[in-house]
Amino acid sequence: MTAHFGRRLRKGAATTAVAAAAVAALSASQAPAVTGGHRTLATGQATPDGSTDHSATGDSPYYTDLPPLSSPNPSPSDSQSPSIGTPVSVGEAEAGIPATVLDAYKKAETELAASKPGCNLPWQLLAAIGKVESGQARGGQVDANGTTTSKILGPALDGNGFALIKDTDHGLYDGNSTYDQAVGPMQFIPSTWAWAGRDGNGDGVKDPNNVYDAALAAGHYLCRNDWNLSTDAGLRSAILSYNNSTDYLNTVLSWLEYYRKGTHSVPDGTGTLPSGRSDDNSGTSPTTSPSPTTPSTPSPSPDPTPSKPGNTTTPSVPSSPSPTPTPTPTDTVAKLADAGTAKLTAVAGDQFSKKISTSAETSAGKAVAKVRIRFTIVGTTDTTFTGGEKVATVTTNASGVAVAPALQAGETTGDFTVRATVVGRTIAGLDYPASVTPRVADTLVRTSTTALTCTPGGEFADQVEVKATENGAVADKVAATATLIKATDDATENDKGPYFKDTDGKTVRTLTGLATDADGLLKLPKLYADDTTGTFLLRITTTGGATLTVELTVAAADTSSSSPSASASPSASPSA
Repeated sequence: MTAHFGRRLRKGAATTAVAAAAVAALSASQAPAVTGGHRTLATGQATPDGSTDHSATGDSPYYTDLPPLSSPNPSPSDSQSPSIGTPVSVGEAEAGIPATVLDAYKKAETELAASKPGCNLPWQLLAAIGKVESGQARGGQVDANGTTTSKILGPALDGNGFALIKDTDHGLYDGNSTYDQAVGPMQFIPSTWAWAGRDGNGDGVKDPNNVYDAALAAGHYLCRNDWNLSTDAGLRSAILSYNNSTDYLNTVLSWLEYYRKGTHSVPDGTGTLPSGRSDDNSGTSPTTSPSPTTPSTPSPSPDPTPSKPGNTTTPSVPSSPSPTPTPTPTDTVAKLADAGTAKLTAVAGDQFSKKISTSAETSAGKAVAKVRIRFTIVGTTDTTFTGGEKVATVTTNASGVAVAPALQAGETTGDFTVRATVVGRTIAGLDYPASVTPRVADTLVRTSTTALTCTPGGEFADQVEVKATENGAVADKVAATATLIKATDDATENDKGPYFKDTDGKTVRTLTGLATDADGLLKLPKLYADDTTGTFLLRITTTGGATLTVELTVAAADTSSSSPSASASPSASPSA
């Protein structure tokens, strides 16, 4: 069964006066500034981040109910809920969030605090969006795993009062193979879920109809682009990227303020449902498909009106041919072409200095503006786009060019691919080769000038420590190898003299897998000596060619200075 959204605001349908009055009333009566720098923002259009195209929801309709003017305080703690039969105020009822849904929001906040701490995502923001998008999964109509008991679908985005987004998932999520529809408790459109989807409940599936998956995906979506949600600018940008409407922004902020003042858990399925609002009164609030009923006996139809003399039949009226739909910009794209992308290479841990530029063109080579281009990182790599995502969708500009966000190299070196495709159209993609090279150093020096000496069978008092630099700058996380070699011109591993010990205490004369620290320093383990005396060599090399050879001396202790002086000559024999 599927629940469809009606009585939800078509984008721009609510009058500015009504929205402004509602927000003003809320701000005046119950929404003062909150801690952490958040406040109710004034009505006024803000521009969402330019690196994204549509929004998470495709700017689908949303519930416009505002919080009650009565404050939720005092409210039970999160671990309590009002007793059955206890009168519940309007404020308390609206502050109640279904238990499973509330748990999903809090788990998402915890995961984002660990993976993207700079975002400062509050779970109350997810609750505010969940309220506006689906009425907290229709009052918590979810099973024990957090999956909605029936699908929650927005209207078909056919351009009739909504955005025009043709099918991108072959109906996989929304059951519509012609147009996309927003899906699930957080109302993701399929093309966004394709890259933003997450597995929030650990079942190995990314399901937009599961509140744990959807809440975690929403958190990552809001935290992309390095937005800091503890600032007004970051919060505004994130919310508008979810649905680019000032009325939507103000409605979400109102619920965010409200939930910050106090919430409590209520049993699943008992949450309050929004009544919604639609100026054109189209549709009804979400409901499940009705059960079939026994058909009633039809009433007799009245006799048809007698035809006039001479008109025994009514001439048929030719039907007007259906107008041919005007092609969208996406429909006209025949190919993708590179728009001057330079070689894509970066050292591990660095940001790529060049960005990918792709143009959308017709079969005649004419540039096409306002087309969504999806860039996907493919291959075994931990490189991401700025913001930590593997996928970015960008709309072509007036010149028909989409410029992908900057690439951020991880620690995995090697080659990978960035693939550009057209969202909503099946044409050949365009692959861009990219490469991450290892961190390097060109110079190694010891941090101490103390001579390294040891007696046979003993251990060296000082450990070898070196510093790596590249062009004079600290070379951090550079791979290194240390080997005790036979001679300056023979890098073969020595079979006698000083040695290291492994974890089992066994002799080791070559160490691999070493790396400098954040300050470019590398401190080797303690060195030991066997019974062989002499001068020995330790060679340290790094990625990039830096090499340092260190002398080690094994010699018997000098006892000459502590030996007793020679005995005096015996005195002459006494005379007779």
